[in-house]
Amino acid sequence: MGSISLQSVEKWFGDLQVIKGIDLDIHDGEFIVFVGPSGCGKSTLLRMIGGLEETSRGKLLLDGKDVTDQPPHQRGLSMVFQSYALYPHMSVRDNMGFSLKTAGAPKSEIDDKVNNAAAILKLEPYLDRRPKALSGGQRQRVAIGRSIVRDPTAFLFDEPLSNLDAALRVEMRYEIAKLHRALKATMIYVTHDQVEAMTLADRIVVLEFGTIAQVGTPKELYERPANLFVAQFIGSPAMNIVPCTTSDGRYGLEGGRGGVYTGDHGAVQLGIRPEHIDIGAPGEGQVDARVDVLEYLGADSYVIVDAGPLGQMTIRSHGEQEAEPGQEIGLKFREDRLHFFDDKGLAVRR
Repeated sequence: MGSISLQSVEKWFGDLQVIKGIDLDIHDGEFIVFVGPSGCGKSTLLRMIGGLEETSRGKLLLDGKDVTDQPPHQRGLSMVFQSYALYPHMSVRDNMGFSLKTAGAPKSEIDDKVNNAAAILKLEPYLDRRPKALSGGQRQRVAIGRSIVRDPTAFLFDEPLSNLDAALRVEMRYEIAKLHRALKATMIYVTHDQVEAMTLADRIVVLEFGTIAQVGTPKELYERPANLFVAQFIGSPAMNIVPCTTSDGRYGLEGGRGGVYTGDHGAVQLGIRPEHIDIGAPGEGQVDARVDVLEYLGADSYVIVDAGPLGQMTIRSHGEQEAEPGQEIGLKFREDRLHFFDDKGLAVRR
């Protein structure tokens, strides 16, 4: 079992409150990702769950048991850090089995658990090597293997891929996703990289200044953001946000032509993701714009435009898009993909 419940947890450093009354239930076997900008409290919250930071107020339950005041070694959790923290003088085998050895486990048990973890992580050929003879990705797998042998209640990952290059990050995302499917264990993963969050998570917890902005599946957060912060944080390039007016069943855009609006309450801002804008001739669609920059990425192109009173906007188009800098174009918004937000930044449902 590996259910975790946070009940109105707070964290204070002197007079500074960094975690502001968070309530969250994490189900057994779930892969949860904490994501948010630097300073939002995601690593602090993870360390509170692991017992590395004291909980100032509130309760933390593991499988229904209050562990708020328990030290880390009594919680049955295992952490994987950004730094591999491997013993350089020990072999991979000894690094992975060290915690069991210090706990007094018999050698046969240590060997069985290390061999099993090595098989899961495809580390068998490297068991007798020392860390300096491994690549960065292999070292991170050893660090994960060291956690697996402890058979923890849950795994806590604190930005474990930050030190890897782009190719290795992709490879390790794949390895961690496979590991979760194989172990069916509860995993909590902290990252500032939304690609990791979107590709790994069963549910994402978006944190903003020590509070939860929204919790949901990657699809829910992408398609139905609860507020402007989530709308612009989830998705790359970010959602385009422009001012708008709403009345008489229509929305209006300064310098543009607007369209149909069916929201329940007045909205003051409109959001549209870059891939939901089509390029046409001037006079077509909701607004005209001038192409400023064309970023060719192969399969995709990002067309960055000046939309006059609406400011800069980004369009994601197919890689063969022929728009040129300085060209006048029309932007056609896909009406079923529009998002609206009120004067408090909250989503207005349509």
